[in-house]
Amino acid sequence: MSAASDAGRRFGLIVVADEILAGARTDKHLPAFRELLHARGHGLAWCWILPDDPVLLTGQLTASMAGGLPVFCCGGIGATPDDHTRACAAAAAGVALERHPEALALIEKRFAADAYPHRVLMADLPAGATLIPNPVNQIPGFMLREHWFLPGFPRMAWPMAEWVLDTHYPAAAPPREAAVAVYGTPESRLIPLLRALDASQPGLKLFSLPHLGDDPADRYVLLGFRGQGDLDSAMAALCVALDADGIAYGPPPGNVQARQP
Repeated sequence: MSAASDAGRRFGLIVVADEILAGARTDKHLPAFRELLHARGHGLAWCWILPDDPVLLTGQLTASMAGGLPVFCCGGIGATPDDHTRACAAAAAGVALERHPEALALIEKRFAADAYPHRVLMADLPAGATLIPNPVNQIPGFMLREHWFLPGFPRMAWPMAEWVLDTHYPAAAPPREAAVAVYGTPESRLIPLLRALDASQPGLKLFSLPHLGDDPADRYVLLGFRGQGDLDSAMAALCVALDADGIAYGPPPGNVQARQP
């Protein structure tokens, strides 16, 4: 792995599974990928759970390929008739499906004569795709336009994603987070202060999270910054702004603690 860089990357995550949308299965990819990325100083920008619908999937992949972020896509790369991700990725990128010689060799090695006539279809990949090794059954995933296409099975997808991250994306310094609890002030009154501070701290994102307890003493707004910029200066500026407006604040109560490095 490369040495840690100053700032991490933000990733998209696509999970393709009718079963999740139908309630037959529960998604496990979102928490797993969030943890895989966070452990390496990266972050998750968005997550889509999509059906095995070729028109919708092609449209969403077209949009994400134009979005400029690296994306993990789990599911739909098998050989059954409801596996559309390989063809949709090709259509979104404007390229043809073609038989990938290295993928073909891996599938033939794994299954011998049983690779034909169906399993070999998993070697039909978008033109220009490169392979992602699969340590579980050697049937590879593929990369196209910085989209990393993985099986839907967690026991395969997660180690493959680890290989992608450790091979292609240098680890970054973990993001930091700090906050104060603002008492006796509705979030709406904080809006001018939030607007003034939001763009003033490079590398940090300002957040405002209301806590609405039944007891008035438990009602507060958690206000702070997260990211890789100068957190101490940002929090100092926040406190100065709160003091100037006469707004009461203090440390986050109880178990509501901001993450620290």
